[in-house]
Amino acid sequence: MNLRSNAFENNEFIPNKYSCKGQDINPELTWDNVPGGTKSFALSVKDPDAPRGTFVHWLVYDIDKASRKIEENSIRGKQVKNNFGKPSYGGPCPPSGVHRYFFRLFALNTESLGEIHSMNEFDEKVEKHTIEKAELMGRFEK
Repeated sequence: MNLRSNAFENNEFIPNKYSCKGQDINPELTWDNVPGGTKSFALSVKDPDAPRGTFVHWLVYDIDKASRKIEENSIRGKQVKNNFGKPSYGGPCPPSGVHRYFFRLFALNTESLGEIHSMNEFDEKVEKHTIEKAELMGRFEK
């Protein structure tokens, strides 16, 4: 499975538009080569370089199995509260230095993960049902 964005290439810098310095909207994401048996998708965006440990920017689940794209500034599933305290996308906004942002798409063997109320619950349920995952890493410096 492959995950891409028309906004930035893997290991390149994320444009300001998708950060706290810009419109703070999610970039367009597309994927292909989906494994057989996929019944839904989940997506996470995390910054492992945050000063107090990994910072969660976006968690989305129950993305329809027929989907191959998340449009810019749109939602294709249910969202879980991020570390900003909101059930939405929160763009890069590091205090200092260059940080890495991992966009991970998970192909799941279930149509629905049910209701998810926490970041830990998201991680546990996604791990339990993952068939395959794809990753896109972008960098950002404020």
